[in-house]
Amino acid sequence: MRGAALLCLMAAGCAAPPSQGGGGIVSMNPCADAALIELVPPARIASISHYSQDPMATSIPLDVARRFHANRGTAEEIIAMQPDLVVASSFTSPSTREAFARAGLKTLYLDMPVTAERSKEQMTELAAAVGAVEAGKAINARIDQALATTTWHGAKTPALLWIGGNLVSGSGTLLDDMMTRAGFSNHAAHYGLKFTGYLPIEHVVADPPRAMLVPDEAGRDQSSRANQLRSEALKHIGSKVTQAAFPRALVNCGGPVIPRAMARLAAIRRSIQ
Repeated sequence: MRGAALLCLMAAGCAAPPSQGGGGIVSMNPCADAALIELVPPARIASISHYSQDPMATSIPLDVARRFHANRGTAEEIIAMQPDLVVASSFTSPSTREAFARAGLKTLYLDMPVTAERSKEQMTELAAAVGAVEAGKAINARIDQALATTTWHGAKTPALLWIGGNLVSGSGTLLDDMMTRAGFSNHAAHYGLKFTGYLPIEHVVADPPRAMLVPDEAGRDQSSRANQLRSEALKHIGSKVTQAAFPRALVNCGGPVIPRAMARLAAIRRSIQ
């Protein structure tokens, strides 16, 4: 069972060695990594993206990610593995796509979903590609359950969700969709910011939100300094803004990450009076 495979990976000493004779699934996409470890047994995953072994980019536990062989995403490296399937991003360069095509590799390019519904569609697509349709349905059922139990039906609370440093999530993103469902109005969208972008501290001070969701990275250089400056500026003008930690691992991906992200958003919303 897929759940048993994930539990095995998280248990001490149960590692997934890199593929030795070709075959298997190679992922260049960190969000596909997060889904694959729940869709298929570890032995079927020949390699995952190196991003999943980076604390600032991963959506899966680091101890799990580090039990897999990681690739750097170069065409030469991937082709040499002779995988059965390559899962990559829609942002993959034309030259790399052409190299994969010339090598005769089966590929699946996944875009960046901007709604929970699109993320579910993508999960269905990935599950079908790896022959794990039922496991994909199970993940989507968990997403549906999470959305049903965490959707907020009252007034929306203006909030900013910081990705790190001065980067914030604006409109047209999956995070924006989840924030709205959980009872927040995205203040970055109120400022006119689309997608993920830089937000000057002057905007925040001039028109502060009710809440700020910040990375749980106490002591990390850029994020910690930026958050400290914003906090001091808001305190100086007497603005009462609730700050709450939103784990960095929840900002990157959809799919199986959505239930965890929605649970955290709902908990923050309930805590705000």
